[in-house]
Amino acid sequence: MALIRITSPHAHRPGNTGSVMLTVLMATLPGLAAMTFFFGWGTLIQVLWGSLLAIALEALSVKLRRRPVSFYLTDYSALVTAVLLGLALPPFAPWWVMAVGISVAIIIAKQLYGGMGSNPFNPAMVAYALLLVSFPIQMTSWTAPFVMLGDGWSVLSLGETLSAIFATPSTAVDAHTMATPLDIMRHRGGFTTEEMWVNDALLANGIGAWHAVSAAYFMGGVFLLYKKIFTWHAPVAMLTSLTVLSTLFFLLMPDQYPDPFFHLTTGATMLGAFFIATDPVTSATSNKGKLWFGIGIGILVFVIRTWGNYPDAVAFAVLLMNLCAPFIDQYTQPRSYGHAKPNRGMK
Repeated sequence: MALIRITSPHAHRPGNTGSVMLTVLMATLPGLAAMTFFFGWGTLIQVLWGSLLAIALEALSVKLRRRPVSFYLTDYSALVTAVLLGLALPPFAPWWVMAVGISVAIIIAKQLYGGMGSNPFNPAMVAYALLLVSFPIQMTSWTAPFVMLGDGWSVLSLGETLSAIFATPSTAVDAHTMATPLDIMRHRGGFTTEEMWVNDALLANGIGAWHAVSAAYFMGGVFLLYKKIFTWHAPVAMLTSLTVLSTLFFLLMPDQYPDPFFHLTTGATMLGAFFIATDPVTSATSNKGKLWFGIGIGILVFVIRTWGNYPDAVAFAVLLMNLCAPFIDQYTQPRSYGHAKPNRGMK
């Protein structure tokens, strides 16, 4: 007599790594569209250039490891790394900045550890942190949003942007660059936060561009939650801890610390919360572990932004918590069925 197999796990729908990565790529489209709308063609060019490099380097690395190339390319993890790094880079970053970053992300941070599923650190954040430390000028020369250019839609054309990235930047490019809101607030000198909001042109008139980009990343993150690509624990914990800390310091000393809305809607906060902290390979595994993982990222982001040397600290915070993820997993294991208590800690 034929018996029906009903043991777990139960697959309710077909799915694989490739389909998950494609869904993540779809969720980045609102953020990419917002970046292109407010800051010109640079981000789109960076994403396309990085994607071509990532595919080529992934294929070369897999071939050298004598693995089936098509099998590993169709998991689209290399494309996700390239897109996340392209979204994080300044739009006018020279072509060789992306080339160095993708080489480090694919070859060193991913393939040398064994490829997809074996890397302990998020490859895109490893590349971004290395680029930020090694090339601070290129990594901090951010594009001004079109609302700051005086005569409206005077952004650089596609040809001018291509020339700025792949050839020698011109004086026209210099006229389109400025610091980010986080960098301006971090290095405000003796001015109070209220004085900066009034006197700085970017904070007074151009901050809305960063708010809109953060909202686009938030919408992409909500889409991923709806598709159940990840659980809510890590992003909610990260945003909550960052909000609590920034609110506490803002209420105590409003002249010295910006409000929590500023922390949440500028920089890479939303990108980090929904697209980086949720990486299933490099984050904690249990739901309780994801909560601690996200809390740690939020605390580190605020600490480094406030007292560190780098205004946006998402990459460094994620890498530090990637290092802590195995330890968190050891102490947040759930109780197994049939056991009175969970098996936690080092045995």
